[in-house]
Amino acid sequence: MTDNSQRLAVARAAYDAVPLYDPKRAPVDLDLTDNTNLWGIPPEAERAWRELPVARITRYPTLYAAELKQALAAYVGVTADMIVTGCGSDDILDSAMRAFGEADDLVAGPEPSFAMIPIFARMNALRYTGCVELPSHQPDIEALLATKPKLLYLCSPNNPTGALVARDTIERVLREAPGVVFLDEAYAEFAGVSSVDLVQQSDRLLVIRTMSKAFGLAGLRIGYAIGQPSLVMEVEKSRGPYKLNAMAEQTALAALQHDMPWVNEHIALAVELRERLADALRSRGFAPLASHANFVCVPVPDCVNVGLALRERGVAVRPFPGLPHIGDTLRISVGPWPLLERFLAAFDDVMATGRSA
Repeated sequence: MTDNSQRLAVARAAYDAVPLYDPKRAPVDLDLTDNTNLWGIPPEAERAWRELPVARITRYPTLYAAELKQALAAYVGVTADMIVTGCGSDDILDSAMRAFGEADDLVAGPEPSFAMIPIFARMNALRYTGCVELPSHQPDIEALLATKPKLLYLCSPNNPTGALVARDTIERVLREAPGVVFLDEAYAEFAGVSSVDLVQQSDRLLVIRTMSKAFGLAGLRIGYAIGQPSLVMEVEKSRGPYKLNAMAEQTALAALQHDMPWVNEHIALAVELRERLADALRSRGFAPLASHANFVCVPVPDCVNVGLALRERGVAVRPFPGLPHIGDTLRISVGPWPLLERFLAAFDDVMATGRSA
């Protein structure tokens, strides 16, 4: 076995600054950290998963998930040649950076936002610059455009704030950005609005979506993107064949074809309980940010220690210390109300008794 110095010597120089993703979060009884669907898997999707023929497992999956592309295209209102699938939206973003970025090209994005963007940029030998969002929680478009990036990233609703990027902001970016625009809509179902229609007007817009949140399929890693056929073809080349496994494809198909009433019901429930949770926090003297996603981000002083104290009580939420214009915050995933009541009880105990159990 080679020693560590030998491994480093043969590694790509661009990887020197790339950390291994490790949130160091031990399992707890109630995990509200990752914004997935806490109501479980849709019923027909679960049936398809359990009943998948063994022959589908012993053979390779389809090259580029053609049947799933058709279903996704019908879901978002485009044609199948405008869809590319991947192993989660992370895979799409990584592949797209590889497809459109030459070494040392610039990727720009707002901060705070999805923490993997600068990591994916470094992994692909690209440079990254972040521009602090405005006090309104909108991206600082003047600053982003001034960097003249080859790739410009926006997230709407944004993670971790939950803010929705204004439509005229997105339209301006498409007019003025010099390169490809990535619009991450992982939480779009909970906002009730989307900018997918803009792909018909621009051959430089890639809208990235996922089935990890509203569809409850996070463990199967099903991401996809929408763009002009010429754009998604380049992502498809970069991503390569056989990247969506057979079980994931068939389960996702069942959800899209048979489970939309269940999915829509639970989207509406998540929105209702998001507002109920925000009201409960306000009644306790806190000021949660307006959210269009399936989580609530609330300023809480000393959020890291509050998060640790909650973990001691078996409840995990995501601390975000020192966010621009906000300060320390906790991000709380929305789920069934009994789970949120457990969070509130633990939160009340932490705030009343201090930072330890």
